[in-house]
Amino acid sequence: MLALAGALIAFPAVAATAPPKATPAPPPVFHTPPPPKVAEHAEFLVEVNAKGQVVRVNSAKGTGDKDQIFNAWTYGNVQQIWIRRPDGTAEVGLYRVTYDYDPHTKKIRRQQYLVQPGGNWGNEEGKADVIMETAEREAREHRAAQQEEQQAQNKKLPPLNTIVGPTASPTSHP
Repeated sequence: MLALAGALIAFPAVAATAPPKATPAPPPVFHTPPPPKVAEHAEFLVEVNAKGQVVRVNSAKGTGDKDQIFNAWTYGNVQQIWIRRPDGTAEVGLYRVTYDYDPHTKKIRRQQYLVQPGGNWGNEEGKADVIMETAEREAREHRAAQQEEQQAQNKKLPPLNTIVGPTASPTSHP
């Protein structure tokens, strides 16, 4: 009983001296720009391959300098879209893709129209695939550079024994 009372008295003191738990870093804050207050329209002429992927953007007609965020968003989106029929097949061709923003509903309507069927880009890789491959390659290169830098730093460090001294050998007797 006395041991239990002693343990209970000592516990708060031990708990009070325990180091505080590390608080995780706050998540990054992303600021979403406010939606436009006026109607917006952007138009693109794109080449589509046999898979339905956009190969390249031939021309772009955005809002000018009026809303560069809308222009950037629609340009990024048009490079990643797939244009296919309802049955999943695609037609190689030149397509016009339009984006219309309605400030009342705060929605964007995207439409695509076939301008000219066919083209010599039917077997080319889609722009979204190229973007992903580039991002993966750059990430690999970045990781490799970080590893090389870490190895170079490790070579500059002195041996552990010179920092802390030799460690004692364990013994079998108390």
